[in-house]
Amino acid sequence: MKKILSVLLILVFTICLTGCGKEDKKTILNKLDKKVNNVNGYKLEAEMELINNEDSYKYDVTVSYKKKDNYRVSLRNKTNNHEQIILKNEDGVYVLTPNLNKSFKFQSKWPYNNSQSYLLQSVVSDMKSDSKLSMRKEKDCYVFTSKVNYKNNASLTHQEVVVDKNYTIKKVTVLDEEGNPGIKVSFKSIDMKAKFKDNYFILEENMENVMSNNEDNQSVKNVFEEAIYPMYLPEGTYLETEKTVELDEGSRIILTFNGDTPFMLVEEPVSKEEEMTVIPTSGDLDIFMDTVAIVDDSSISWSSAGVNYYLVSSDMTTLELINVAKSVSALPISK
Repeated sequence: MKKILSVLLILVFTICLTGCGKEDKKTILNKLDKKVNNVNGYKLEAEMELINNEDSYKYDVTVSYKKKDNYRVSLRNKTNNHEQIILKNEDGVYVLTPNLNKSFKFQSKWPYNNSQSYLLQSVVSDMKSDSKLSMRKEKDCYVFTSKVNYKNNASLTHQEVVVDKNYTIKKVTVLDEEGNPGIKVSFKSIDMKAKFKDNYFILEENMENVMSNNEDNQSVKNVFEEAIYPMYLPEGTYLETEKTVELDEGSRIILTFNGDTPFMLVEEPVSKEEEMTVIPTSGDLDIFMDTVAIVDDSSISWSSAGVNYYLVSSDMTTLELINVAKSVSALPISK
């Protein structure tokens, strides 16, 4: 009898260890989901790296979220220290460019129309949406692999999410089919009990605060002197004409490409507004190399290193537009 009792006790002890000591992916994901989505607000700081072939662009990222649907994302370029802010409140979605004293207003479903590797809700949503979600244990962390939805960069197919034993996301890496990273986000701190003042997500307050607290935003350096050409052209496409139009300050250069996939690229120096200006914008926003770009079905516009770019084509897909835009370089190439 004692022998039977001993065996039963061992079995019960083993079952308890199995059930309590090892959590499956569903249990861990549920706890992570509850931690992220059952809060009134959070604030996080992270480092993000965007990788484009041999080039990489690094940002310091600060995300503030207040329930419900209020977001403020500060993107500070680590190379030139310029800051742009993505702001979502009850009035809409804005991209603030303080050094130009401009903000662009979007009719956008951001951040729900695309994966966002720096937003906790978006990362968890991608994990929950993948019926083939996988998990492995590495040291004291769990590593999840799930599909992603980057509609402007279809080469990025999946993400690896590192979650610690306290159900806190520590790192997100977005990869292509071959396992090459395209986006890396490392979370430095996350405050899941953050509280914000009533005016924290107001457009005017944000612009005024950034302008007054950041001396780098007080001046704009225009270094635009000659045409900057794309390093990549679709097959059968060539530069046909280059036209320069004199402006009050600097020049506008219009590059017309012809052939199998015609397009036009317009370049001109950036200008700072004397008063804070809100510009209604069609299209969607996308973090693009060293800046935030405006993307729609037939065009993409962005500002970088003191130059405004506008790329348009009725014959190119959005992905082709982005591929050409990402290749625009200050380095000269053969025409």
